Amino acid sequence: MARAFEAAWPHDYSGLVVTRYGYKVPTKKIEVLEAAHPVPDAAGHDAAQKLLQRVKGLTKDDLVICLISGGASALLPLPLDGLDLADEQAVGQALLKCGATISEMNCVRRHLSAIKGGRLGRACHPARLVTLLISDIPGDDPADIGSGPTIADPTSCADALAIIARYQIAIPEKVRTILESGRGESVKPGDPSLAGSEARMIASRRSFAGLA
Repeated sequence: MARAFEAAWPHDYSGLVVTRYGYKVPTKKIEVLEAAHPVPDAAGHDAAQKLLQRVKGLTKDDLVICLISGGASALLPLPLDGLDLADEQAVGQALLKCGATISEMNCVRRHLSAIKGGRLGRACHPARLVTLLISDIPGDDPADIGSGPTIADPTSCADALAIIARYQIAIPEKVRTILESGRGESVKPGDPSLAGSEARMIASRRSFAGLA
């Protein structure tokens, strides 16, 4: 996606993308970092922090184009204050093992993250934000693709707790505290920080199926 963007974009730009180990390709000006998937690692944590740092201090005259495809949930681990990477890894592994759907997994992830669930989008405010999405999930819900870093999230901490209870997942007590207190609430539809953002689905499972 980064290389295709560079080939098509006629103006000046800078950028940073994160992909899984072994998938890095040559780019002109976009920095490419690699991290682990499906269980997140420290490299992904550092990359997520670097992404948030890149969008600090933007103005309404700036444009951010965010390229998101499947896998971003694992590639961008950044726990909320009070949690650490080990907590995010433990919850992620439990979700992978219990049989939860990708939508259920990403609901829980969004409420434990400092970058998912619209938080990256909020950090870009007041810049203009355009998100280009490639979906690999049933239903093509933008909030579920990569756990929606730039997309408003209609689900709640209560929804995340219900999923944990449904599958009887053992979670660290501090994770439960964050969800029960509501401190993990994500950015909701109607939030003014995402009012000027756009999301465009550029490819999906259904579009690929139509080509078969």
